[in-house]
Amino acid sequence: MTMQEPLGRRTFFMAVLGAGAALTLPGCQTARPLSLEEAVRRLLFFASDNAFARMTRPGGFWDQQVAAIGLGNLFGLRGDAMARVLTSPLFRDRMQAAFSDWAIDATARAAPVVTDAVRTIGFRNAYDLVHGDPRGATAYLRAALAGRLIEVMVPGLANAMAVASDPLMAELLNAATGVNVAAVARSAADRIDDVIWRVIAEEEALIRADPRITRDPVLMGVFGPAARR
Repeated sequence: MTMQEPLGRRTFFMAVLGAGAALTLPGCQTARPLSLEEAVRRLLFFASDNAFARMTRPGGFWDQQVAAIGLGNLFGLRGDAMARVLTSPLFRDRMQAAFSDWAIDATARAAPVVTDAVRTIGFRNAYDLVHGDPRGATAYLRAALAGRLIEVMVPGLANAMAVASDPLMAELLNAATGVNVAAVARSAADRIDDVIWRVIAEEEALIRADPRITRDPVLMGVFGPAARR
């Protein structure tokens, strides 16, 4: 992976998350009434943007998140042949780099789906979310999407794995007798889905705790110290 690729993905996320939310820019606040729906949308836009930025930072996704998935669990690896492959340091290095690329591509597919869902939050939901759990907006959004992130991510993962040209990657797939690429892709997507939502929830909680980090007047007004009194 080159340095240009993560930067390009970062630009992509900023465009996707910002396009549906010109409202997140402080300069666009004039003459707009304070709205709880808008506050929740801004909260989720900022949380999603920050989360995707964390996950696509060069060298960050694998080190912080993908390592927790475990290659053995992901591929259902078994047998002496696979053990031999996995004990190779060279294989591990290349496998980690390749899987990090797959995970980042999957995250890129997920970003616009999150953005679209954020636009549909109504007043009743917004009121409950503003006054509820510090990670409640993320939980609501995940429930509203009902697995759509996984469906979006699976094709990219399956295609990337099916066309893997690195000799060590080919050895992995050949050694895993009877491997089902589609099933492995879904397993990977399930795990990446969990990672995405966990990181968005963490960012939501950070923003609620100190909305000043966003420099957004609506979020500071709704979640700031004065609003808690």
